[in-house]
Amino acid sequence: MKPIMIAGREISDQQPPYIIAELSANHNGDIDRALKTIDAAQQAGVSAIKIQSYTPDTMTLNSDKPDFIIHDGLWAGRSLYDLYGEAYTPFEWHQKLFDYARQRGITLFSSPFDETAVELLASLDAPAYKVASFELTDLPLIRCIAEQDKPMIMSTGMATLEEVGDALETAKKFGSGDVILLHCISSYPAPLSQANLRRITRLQQEFNVHVGLSDHTLGNTASILATALGASVIEKHFTLDRSDGGVDSTFSLEPSEMSDLVAATSTAHGAMGDQSFDRSACEQQNTIFRRSLYFVQDLAAGEIIQSHHIRRIRPGFGLAPKYLDQIIGQRLLHSVERGDRVEWQCVRSDDNA
Repeated sequence: MKPIMIAGREISDQQPPYIIAELSANHNGDIDRALKTIDAAQQAGVSAIKIQSYTPDTMTLNSDKPDFIIHDGLWAGRSLYDLYGEAYTPFEWHQKLFDYARQRGITLFSSPFDETAVELLASLDAPAYKVASFELTDLPLIRCIAEQDKPMIMSTGMATLEEVGDALETAKKFGSGDVILLHCISSYPAPLSQANLRRITRLQQEFNVHVGLSDHTLGNTASILATALGASVIEKHFTLDRSDGGVDSTFSLEPSEMSDLVAATSTAHGAMGDQSFDRSACEQQNTIFRRSLYFVQDLAAGEIIQSHHIRRIRPGFGLAPKYLDQIIGQRLLHSVERGDRVEWQCVRSDDNA
């Protein structure tokens, strides 16, 4: 798979995972807190910070009918309109947030939830676009995003393989073709026991694209394991301090935890290496401690080598043990002493080597 570039950063299996700090609603309605969160994300070493672009009215209706009330989970009892009214990032903040991120040298992009949000982000020259899991089946929205001709990252929470295929086909048909899928469990928080990380490999096999993880579990275990499975992108919700509360705070990482995630996934990626059996540089000097063939008796030239004349011992400068049967029964061309290496020159002349 060819690498994908976002704001100069390569995303591929040759690079550590691209770490996205999801700001989401963790600004708690305060733009100054949002700016401080950008600072903290940059200091934690993430690759990018992501916001969400919608308003309550672009997401849902202001209705108290049962269809519009959340009945289970973290936000049970709240209306969709009320929840999004607390969580949204106002459109009028976007210019300042994008400008500030550029000044700080960190990539900022967003998840748009309707065409007006796409238009706003296009005007801000967003370097990439994210499709949220809940919007993966909104193919008209995916087409609109794809037409911006920028890299797209699409979360696959709740989706069937057919739905993922439809979204990917739409994105590639109308866009640049630079699409990354994120395995995701759309539960907040998601139980680690239901993380189903093997889906990362399945998505890679089914669609031959770069695949990552949008991680809603608590802690960093799932993200580190995902890195070992080949995840090229990791997305985690991010907050300055969980104790400050907020819609997404309970399953968000704090700055020190995000720093740990960046370091741990980079280390995990490096540890995976490649599939070759070329000897690692750190092993090279230890080959001398392998077993090899040594003479354990003084022998004169012309003697026939017998099994009790040789042992398989350390160090590893002599012939490999696999040649033992070929050496036994050979006639020595010259005398040897106890502790001499068994070498082909002992039994073969240069002409016969």
